[in-house]
Amino acid sequence: MFGGYDRTFLVHVPPRRDDSSKLPVVIMLHGAGGSSEGAARETGWSVEADKEGFLAVYPEAMPGRPGLPASFLGNPRLWNDGSGRGRLAPTIDDTGFLGAVMDQLVKSYGADPARIYVTGMSNGASMTFRTGIVLANRVAAIAPVAGRLWVTDQQLPYPVPLLFIIGSADPLNPIAGGDIKLPWGLGKTEHRGPIGDSLSEWRAMLGCTSDSRTLADGGGVKAIEWDKCAKGGVVEYYTVDGLGHVWPGGTTRLPERWIGKASDKLDATVVIWEFFKSHPRQ
Repeated sequence: MFGGYDRTFLVHVPPRRDDSSKLPVVIMLHGAGGSSEGAARETGWSVEADKEGFLAVYPEAMPGRPGLPASFLGNPRLWNDGSGRGRLAPTIDDTGFLGAVMDQLVKSYGADPARIYVTGMSNGASMTFRTGIVLANRVAAIAPVAGRLWVTDQQLPYPVPLLFIIGSADPLNPIAGGDIKLPWGLGKTEHRGPIGDSLSEWRAMLGCTSDSRTLADGGGVKAIEWDKCAKGGVVEYYTVDGLGHVWPGGTTRLPERWIGKASDKLDATVVIWEFFKSHPRQ
């Protein structure tokens, strides 16, 4: 029970190599209309958790109208990402809920407080951005996928490293920005700015210079990094050629006409975990 609502999250516990050791945590936030079970099924985080020995955690958002059953088109589950979009009650305290989840993981699952990481897809990515700001004192690093930072003019009390991934053919979050139509928008358009604005905002909060270096450029994947940041941390930016609004290397049940094509040019789960491993909270 949190904020007057029953809130839920799934926890995948890997085979324990050492019962005395504290486990890293990856919190995966589903997209609008999604679910905790869907996020687990579509991203492969539980498989990676078993290989690498961390807790894979899948919180579930509230439906836009909390008193009614959730449904993808009629009453989708939505994270309060600071955008003010959709029908979600503005009083839903999702950052508070995620903080309570972290407390429970440390208390009951042997989670390592210095290695709590957050990632998410779409609306879950936007919530990942917001969580990285509001809970910067608890989150070691974040990795939003195909979402954007809606809250602006913020400060990071702690340097939170960021890895961001998006497809070049994402119709719901176009890299250059523009007018888009959501599946449940009933024909209405919504304007979104360039993805680069979100990354610039994060770089500014970390005090990064404009100097960047190339991490990858081949096989349909490009990646650049800004690591000269006065306040610490780093920003990495991956683009996947031809990928639509789908978890890179994952699966989806949504039709291609809504979200574009899937792609296995990049396994986001593996890439993100490697990034997380190298960035425990300082």
